[in-house]
Amino acid sequence: MIIVYTDGASSGNPGWSGAGVYIQAGGSNYEYSFPLGMLSNHEAEFHAIIKALEICKESFPNEILSFRSDSKVVVDVIEKDVTKNKLFHPLLEIIRENYSAFPYFFIKWIPEKQNLHADVLARKAIRLQ
Repeated sequence: MIIVYTDGASSGNPGWSGAGVYIQAGGSNYEYSFPLGMLSNHEAEFHAIIKALEICKESFPNEILSFRSDSKVVVDVIEKDVTKNKLFHPLLEIIRENYSAFPYFFIKWIPEKQNLHADVLARKAIRLQ
């Protein structure tokens, strides 16, 4: 099982944004920071999940994925597989499409203090812009 921690951050809301992805796989750890441009914090959180899924499709195909995020909004939208927010709908579609390539995909909400590594990576991505 691949364990994936994701976080999105914005300097302002909206503001310069970044995504952080921290992956634990087979005894190794992988870190990624992605500058995202101008987005809201929630949009950055969705994009962090998308970036992580893209990495997993390339590096860990056919694995079981266990995602962790400190965004209740994003976790709820993905778990319920529905959103009324017009900004989030296309992002949910992309996430659906990407996780369907895996045999199992789980997502779980975690407190911010358990997601510090991904948070540091997301904030680093903001500074890269």
